[in-house]
Amino acid sequence: MPLAEPIPDIRSLDLLRSVAEQGSIRQAAVAHSISQPAASMRLRSLERTLGLELLDRSSGRARLTAAGVAVVHWSEDVLDSMRTLLMGTAAVRSEGETHLRVVASMTVAEYLVPEWLNRLRVSDPAIVIALQMGNSEHVVEVMKGRGADLGFVEGPHAPPELRSRVVQTDDLVVVVAPMHPWSHRRKPVDASELAATPLVLREAGSGTREVLETALLASGLQPTPFVELGSTTAIKAAVAAGTGPGVLSRLAIEPDVRDGRLVIVPTEGISLERLIRVVWPRDRSPSPLARRLLRQIGGAAE
Repeated sequence: MPLAEPIPDIRSLDLLRSVAEQGSIRQAAVAHSISQPAASMRLRSLERTLGLELLDRSSGRARLTAAGVAVVHWSEDVLDSMRTLLMGTAAVRSEGETHLRVVASMTVAEYLVPEWLNRLRVSDPAIVIALQMGNSEHVVEVMKGRGADLGFVEGPHAPPELRSRVVQTDDLVVVVAPMHPWSHRRKPVDASELAATPLVLREAGSGTREVLETALLASGLQPTPFVELGSTTAIKAAVAAGTGPGVLSRLAIEPDVRDGRLVIVPTEGISLERLIRVVWPRDRSPSPLARRLLRQIGGAAE
């Protein structure tokens, strides 16, 4: 079935996502190597195409509207699929040990894998890497179906059907918007209060969600979802807009905390540390190129 007209420009959707990540049109323009006026024109054209106001410019600093947050969330799969398409077609053009297929959970793919893969490419510019993203549950399914050479997952437990190695530790933190009542509190939030509070959360099946659920379950509790979103970027935008507290990787929110878009809320009596693992099938060894990447990453064998 043909797509309905008008179809939004995918580069403009990618730019809007960068505005959500960077916090301003100027910084997003720098990330895309275009001028700020050009970025503003693209975003206004996207608003006209969709018939929605995506950015609130009244304060002199562009912020995503509720519609903008929704569009960023809905466009995640489109942009990720386009990246997979571009990386995949590039990989088809290469052969043998220059081609590495990687699948990673969302947080790992956005905040760790690019640096790891860049190190590998610096050592050999001919390498072509195809990266796809999903939640940890999706990564396990892809690896079981041999859809990638290496996978990266996050969570408290190693997938029993795959071999794995710990490559890094991370922890989750509770974050709120600067105007939220929790942003100035001195008393830490405990497990009971966190469980009773409606939260902006990742979807079930994500490593981030699993860590939170496991931590609360230790106290006989479970989280109360207010909004469930499929990406870290969408959660950060929703929390910054005042939707409610969120629970996210420290890796993901450090730039937003530095820029004042989010505030970390102290917690007590709840352990939100998690392990990040590389996984591969039990019945085969990683390819030579995959082993090179593993050597660069390091980590303790399980």
